Amino acid sequence: MTTTMKMLRFGIEIETVGATKDALTQAVHSIVGGAIDTYSRWRVIDATGRTWQVVHDGSLSDSTNSGEIVSPILGYDDLETLQKIIRAVRAAGGRADHSTGIHIHVDGSRFNAKGITNLVKFLHKQERLLEHALGVSESRLDRYCRPIDADFIQRLETQRPTTLEGVRGAWYGAQDVHPTRYHHSRYHGLNLNSLFFRGSIEFRYFNGTLHAGEVKAYVQLVLALAANAISSKVASSKRREFNPATAKYDFRVVMLRLGLIGDEFKTARLHLTKKLAGSAAWKRGRRDRPATAAAPSVPAGDGSDDARAAA
Repeated sequence: MTTTMKMLRFGIEIETVGATKDALTQAVHSIVGGAIDTYSRWRVIDATGRTWQVVHDGSLSDSTNSGEIVSPILGYDDLETLQKIIRAVRAAGGRADHSTGIHIHVDGSRFNAKGITNLVKFLHKQERLLEHALGVSESRLDRYCRPIDADFIQRLETQRPTTLEGVRGAWYGAQDVHPTRYHHSRYHGLNLNSLFFRGSIEFRYFNGTLHAGEVKAYVQLVLALAANAISSKVASSKRREFNPATAKYDFRVVMLRLGLIGDEFKTARLHLTKKLAGSAAWKRGRRDRPATAAAPSVPAGDGSDDARAAA
């Protein structure tokens, strides 16, 4: 799955307040080079010919000193550049607040009906844990990134679509809906309206942040979720009960099963579990034991040293 996730293309939208669109454009340009579009001063054509945009977003708390940075299509190798942009935006005065969010898009061309169904079911099962790990506010859960719709899950389970057209019908609840960018179904943590409208799967769960490490962790998580869905033969949609006492351990196990294993993803595991209670290495807390006692078991695919490092 790690190989698959690194082959997936993605895009990101980063909402920020505290800096004007001009300042945000200059920050992006300072990292990617190229030229600022003479016909639109908030567009940067980078050194590779890709276009970065800074657009207005009316949902942000400051209508003047704010903007949404929209990336071009990116690959895994672009993560370092993306982090540099985040730091440059922060240096230019950009910041996150309660009104900002981050949306990550994954190329939908790699998905068939089974892959989409696997993704929906996996997220539905782990969604409460994911929401707590990401610290999604109640206001955003109520409006901009609502949980996966129970009726949609029921239609998937009942109809078991084998084509993308069938998944589309289950998402909208009808076969004849013509999706547009602003269709109301887009306001879910997992947005499939984006898939049927413009060919990308959108993940909207993420609060706004200008912490470069957090942004990288969010992208890695989304790519791992997508790779897991593509690779899996089947997924269960049974909703998982959220247990705050073991949440950190539980989510770490989820990440390890997604392939976020070893030193490469150590920082991602730390960022993605830091809001959760409990221990990442011990489900019910470490207990003293005789020196001759057997070492505690750890989730498959992870070594005990790495488990302690992730705590």
